[in-house]
Amino acid sequence: MFTGIVSDIGTIRTAEQRGDLRLVIGCHYDMATVAIGASIACSGVCLTVVDKGPDWFAVDLSAETVSRTAQGAWSVGRRLNLERALKVGDELGGHIVTGHVDGIGEVVAVTPEGDSHRVEIRLPADLAAHVAAKGSITLDGVSLTVNTVADGADGTTFGLNIIPHTWDVTTLGALAAGQPVNLEIDVLARYLHRMRDHAALM
Repeated sequence: MFTGIVSDIGTIRTAEQRGDLRLVIGCHYDMATVAIGASIACSGVCLTVVDKGPDWFAVDLSAETVSRTAQGAWSVGRRLNLERALKVGDELGGHIVTGHVDGIGEVVAVTPEGDSHRVEIRLPADLAAHVAAKGSITLDGVSLTVNTVADGADGTTFGLNIIPHTWDVTTLGALAAGQPVNLEIDVLARYLHRMRDHAALM
């Protein structure tokens, strides 16, 4: 489990296609405190550390993971939002995040608004009912509050305001129109959806 509070920005150093995709990710963590088998969220995707060095760790991505995450997210040189797994007793500064991507959104617009930036994201149709104003969403691993939701003939979009601190210490400062992003809906919405579907069968 994670909270969506980014604690480092990593960079993909190598990407090697084996049976799975092996990534080596450079980071600033004290890797002596990270065990082989530990979970690290990489731009919102929970991945397992399979090898490590003083300033890097390696992960394996299955074809399923690659197909369900933002296109281009796993290329050499790509910067990733990193978060180590939540420990019992840690401060829950964001919201409960599982590290399982629910869908891929598309950045529609990025506009300065005061000292912050207003970001509009187009939702996949199957996630439209699960995003609500003042609810939580995870965008490339970052816990954010939804400000607005708009349903239109061309689909559903939602708006976020990214404050300067978040803009500066995550990869969100590089967002641009047309860019795909990993989305994880609030886990409560996921369970409510399942309850509704199951009730309809009874």
